[in-house]
Amino acid sequence: QVQLVESGGGLVQAGGSLRLSCAASGRTYTLNTMGWFRQAPGKEREFVGAISRSGRNTLYADSVKDRFTISRDNAKNTVYLQMNFLKPEDTAVYYCAAARGPYPSGSTVEYTYWGQGTQVTVSS
Repeated sequence: QVQLVESGGGLVQAGGSLRLSCAASGRTYTLNTMGWFRQAPGKEREFVGAISRSGRNTLYADSVKDRFTISRDNAKNTVYLQMNFLKPEDTAVYYCAAARGPYPSGSTVEYTYWGQGTQVTVSS
């Protein structure tokens, strides 16, 4: 199986930046797409971004595409989410997810493995 562990969350003021990391272990050779999702209290889980195994194909939600960047380092089995110009509406628990599919997807059903999440809080 696969284990995912997120890190890098914290408290930041609006306009600031954070970089989240997701370390994968286990049978990572079965994985292709990696994604980031977030969920705020009382809201549905929301797609943030996804990246193919090669890193050449990415997909972003419209709400973050001009501010966030997803990347990966396969030698380290790690995926990153660079978040810039953060807004209070970005406050949520951010989850890393892994899929076997080769194409970046914004659908939660495509993802087989999930991390436990890391809290991001943006103050105004």
